[in-house]
Amino acid sequence: MLKITLKDNSIIEVEKGTSIIDIAKKISEGLMRNATCGEVNGEIKDLRFELQEDCNLVIHTFNDEDLEGKKAYWHTSSHIMAQAVKRLFPEYKLAIGPAIDNGFYYDFEVEKAFSDEDKERIEIEMNKIIKEDIPIERFTLTKEEALKMINETKEKYKLELLEEIPEKDEISFYKQGEFIDLCSGPHLLSTGKVKFVKLLSSSSAYWKGDEKREVLQRIYGISFPKKKELEGYLERLEEAKSRDHRKIGKELDLFCFSDYVGGGLPLYTPKGTIIKDELQKEIEKICRNYGFEKVSCPSLANISLFETSGHAQKFNDELFRVNSPKGHEFVLKPVQCPHHTQIYASKMRSYKDLPIRYMESDKQYRAELPGSVGGLSRVYAITIEDGHSFCRIDQVKDEVINMCNIIRDFYTKMGLWKNHWVSLSVRDYEHPEKYIGNKDDWDLCEKMLQEVSDELKLEAKWCEGEAALYGPKLDFMFTDALGREIQIPTVQVDFSTPKRFGLYYVDENGEKQIPVMVHRAILGSYERFLALLLEQFKGILPTWLSPVQVRVLPISEKHIEYSEKIAKILKENEIRVEVDYSNESFGKKIREAIINKIPYAIVIGDNEYEKKIITVRNRNVATQESMKVEEFVEQLLNEIKNRDIESKIAN
Repeated sequence: MLKITLKDNSIIEVEKGTSIIDIAKKISEGLMRNATCGEVNGEIKDLRFELQEDCNLVIHTFNDEDLEGKKAYWHTSSHIMAQAVKRLFPEYKLAIGPAIDNGFYYDFEVEKAFSDEDKERIEIEMNKIIKEDIPIERFTLTKEEALKMINETKEKYKLELLEEIPEKDEISFYKQGEFIDLCSGPHLLSTGKVKFVKLLSSSSAYWKGDEKREVLQRIYGISFPKKKELEGYLERLEEAKSRDHRKIGKELDLFCFSDYVGGGLPLYTPKGTIIKDELQKEIEKICRNYGFEKVSCPSLANISLFETSGHAQKFNDELFRVNSPKGHEFVLKPVQCPHHTQIYASKMRSYKDLPIRYMESDKQYRAELPGSVGGLSRVYAITIEDGHSFCRIDQVKDEVINMCNIIRDFYTKMGLWKNHWVSLSVRDYEHPEKYIGNKDDWDLCEKMLQEVSDELKLEAKWCEGEAALYGPKLDFMFTDALGREIQIPTVQVDFSTPKRFGLYYVDENGEKQIPVMVHRAILGSYERFLALLLEQFKGILPTWLSPVQVRVLPISEKHIEYSEKIAKILKENEIRVEVDYSNESFGKKIREAIINKIPYAIVIGDNEYEKKIITVRNRNVATQESMKVEEFVEQLLNEIKNRDIESKIAN
């Protein structure tokens, strides 16, 4: 008999060779019905897996908090989709079809791109396969047997994958009816275990992510055990579409792309540039309060700079190399920290000078795969808000506290602080060889980061193995309006870079000491942060960030002169304003102001002209209020100064 330790630490005894699904049945009929895979001593296994020794066992279901149960469900769904495609298009070739964090996909070599009609047919066929409730069987072959079988099917991508598998490895296949796929699993017991499916989209994809290889067609899908779960997911997708930063950016005329300039190279319009500049001014203002000084470095550098820092090795495939006919050989910078080390190294530093803090917002460049760029979330030219502090080891804790306070101040003002958690990313203690620096430094800095978490009540979760190569870090994880978790701010302790560049300061005894470098990113990439803001607020930005803060709406031509006078007063007070000169009806002018997310509309008609007042409409309320322009300016400037998230005038 075997002793099996379950998730709740209870122990059950079963005969040797008992399968995971049989253990699920032994526990309860409900668990047997809902089980999707098992985890044996931390390793994911198929429900068919037979236990041969005492072990720890977790039986996963679709509704578990982690993704393992869902991924087994979605992996089976991808095979059902592939089977449907092969039934409808037998000449198409199979590539790969994994589960992902939000569903599944499968890649195919096709004669022509999948149309919407094709996807509808595939989805109908998938539902037929589900209703057939075909048993899913797992079997293994030797490599020689597997090669023979795959050669007979003429599935060239499967053959390539098979040839990469070592001779000694077990080669597993899954069979459901006429469909057989080379696959390591896990899978459900039958196609009928999947209930409700929906194909979402299709796109091109390179085989193995290599732009030099074949272009395949990828179909994405989702599936759920309950219809209401699928309906809820589709509703969230529609909500995501309404919040898509690419859609909002185009509607509000914030940024664009040009084939002449090149994909992945965003062009900011005047309105988009205002937002980016306002964000930069705000973050620099906060950072100056904590002792940071602004520096400016070129976008080009000699490759030796990044060879010394280690980035040339780390980002070798992502470097843009720049050569000129005159023999220049440079690299467009992929990161800014090596440049900052050279400002530090430009003169002698005393222990009294430390900490020295630099900040910079500038372009960095990464040669991403052409197929991976899209919108502002993944670009070639990234505007990075970056900062570095050079300090003594006894100053590290205070520096980290400063940087955490900057993050708190900034994200509170942005209305984003409430939905976050913090990761204290430390070493993988079982594999210390993966990291740079000595154990004592690591021990001390990890202890200091924990103390920072305790003092600031960050409640940081200890995440082993998530540290940077050069030191531990605090990562701030935010949940956006669609429930997606994203990491933007980070504070990282670096023992390595100062040593690589031979940086030093002279201590109180006149001896050279190596400083510690603390990296920090507050809003990180302006591109990704702008995408987050647009999606978080559906384009309804706070007044201080809005490209146009006020639109003046003359009811007729005779009110234009007074409208221009009002606009002039606002401009003199550095309020961003525009006058609507269109010949549209007053109702349409109001609607256009709302569509363009403008915080305030000032109505100018006969009454306003005669009484020398203005009527203010606030986008956040249904009412309007008449007042003197001076009163409006005072209130609006106060709102902008306070960085209010919601407009309060006329509220």
